[in-house]
Amino acid sequence: MEQVIEWFSVLGLTPLGWLCIELTVVGAYVVFGIAGFGTALVAGPVLIHFMPLSRIIPLLVVLDFIAALGNLLPARRSVVKSELLRLLPCMAVGCTLGVLFLLNLKSDVLLLLMGLFVTAYALYSLMVKVRPTQLAAGWAVPMGTVGGLFGALFGSGGFLYAIYLNARLTSKEQARATQGALISCSTVVRLGLFVIAGVYAELSLLVLAVCLLPAMLIGSWIGRGITMKLSREAFVRLITWLVLISGIALLVRYFSG
Repeated sequence: MEQVIEWFSVLGLTPLGWLCIELTVVGAYVVFGIAGFGTALVAGPVLIHFMPLSRIIPLLVVLDFIAALGNLLPARRSVVKSELLRLLPCMAVGCTLGVLFLLNLKSDVLLLLMGLFVTAYALYSLMVKVRPTQLAAGWAVPMGTVGGLFGALFGSGGFLYAIYLNARLTSKEQARATQGALISCSTVVRLGLFVIAGVYAELSLLVLAVCLLPAMLIGSWIGRGITMKLSREAFVRLITWLVLISGIALLVRYFSG
């Protein structure tokens, strides 16, 4: 216990700062409970004031994994296996590319391009009422690959899975369950990479994850409750607004340096 108190002291967290972190995590997982993505985009801009990004992403990966399992287990029978199997190989390739880019290339240009693409797509979806009711299965390749790429680079690739699945599946329960399964697989891959890199060898990061677990559970529970009250059309529209916010957040992250 003394080690935990000492670590919080070293981190420089005041009671107000800790409350801010807890509320931010609750808010991030309300969004996750609704959409199945968005924690890094919601929590990152606030948490960056308390810890470096190199700690934020591994921290959220642990919490995302637990939250995704919480979403998946009650709805696992709604998972559309054909769509999951179509996306998984592409996601794995994207995660591998993301790690390579992260280690060897500057990612700022990719961040700008994806922010522009996501923002443009969301604005188009909100403004244009008549559009194709179903996306072609071939879109699994770019959506899955780029989703994995951005998941590894920025911890924020889930909105692409949401775009694809909500344009492929007519049931919001199937879309959420399939996305939950995909996010679970994605977090397993990223957890494995962070373990290999020795990120979780530092006890303080795991202690912080445990301390934030109640906030994650509360946020996820609130988000799932909101989702159950939405119609299919309202759900898709809400997802589109969240995608738009995600795109704007990516642009803000790019221009803020």
